[in-house]
Amino acid sequence: MDLQHLANIAIEAALSAGKIIQKYKDDNIAVEQKEGGSTYASQVVTKVDRECESIILSHLIPTCKRFDIGLLSEETNDDGSRFKKPFFWCIDPMDGTLAFINKHPGFSVAIALISRDGMPVIGVVFDPSTETLYHAIKGYGAYKNRRRWKIKNSNKHLTYITDKKLSDTPNFTKIQNILNTYKSNLALKNIKEISGTGAVMCAILVIENGPACFLKLPKKEIGGGSIWDFAATACIYNELGIAATNFKGEILDLNKEGNTFMNHEGVFFANLMLNSKK
Repeated sequence: MDLQHLANIAIEAALSAGKIIQKYKDDNIAVEQKEGGSTYASQVVTKVDRECESIILSHLIPTCKRFDIGLLSEETNDDGSRFKKPFFWCIDPMDGTLAFINKHPGFSVAIALISRDGMPVIGVVFDPSTETLYHAIKGYGAYKNRRRWKIKNSNKHLTYITDKKLSDTPNFTKIQNILNTYKSNLALKNIKEISGTGAVMCAILVIENGPACFLKLPKKEIGGGSIWDFAATACIYNELGIAATNFKGEILDLNKEGNTFMNHEGVFFANLMLNSKK
């Protein structure tokens, strides 16, 4: 299987979806609710999400037939092909729908190719707000706007990236203690917060604002993001050599059975290197 060829197709699909998002970004879009997790953010959907999915599938479905690839996409029922095929496409047509509705930067397109055992081998993210493309291919590195991406951490503070403000987060104290521990261990001056973006851009902003982290604690309630919220960025992190794990520091379960939600294990995306150029 030619991963570079498939990555180019995924990139074109993401850019096409990005154009749709840009067309609607200043409009007042009707909001619908769908079955989702326990949070409002996981339940909102718009016609933009669906149009993005349609254009992405027009690019990817031919590859499914040609290369025997399965499919998992947020706005389409899971057909179980991800458990039968050697690889499957994992698509978030527009992550951060709530940010998009609120006209707040932090929405993006995310496409990953994942092996049946849960290993991401292609990750593509497009940020329509800044027209920035991020992608990675297993064994070939990570790229920003098609140039090799090198991490440059220069902050003297720890940045906590979050979809929901820390003060509004359950287990606020536990997360605060975790952040304080990292701040102390890294001898950083203080902690700053960037909030209100979707999970995909949270992970990207961690790389862009190091030292930084984004995390979700394990919980009983259905939610915590879905496979498609973390798959593309997990591939990018793997190629950059930084942590994209579950909360315990173990490999993310990116092809779990039962449902797609990640609440059972939580997530931890971290870029905690100091003054590094990787």
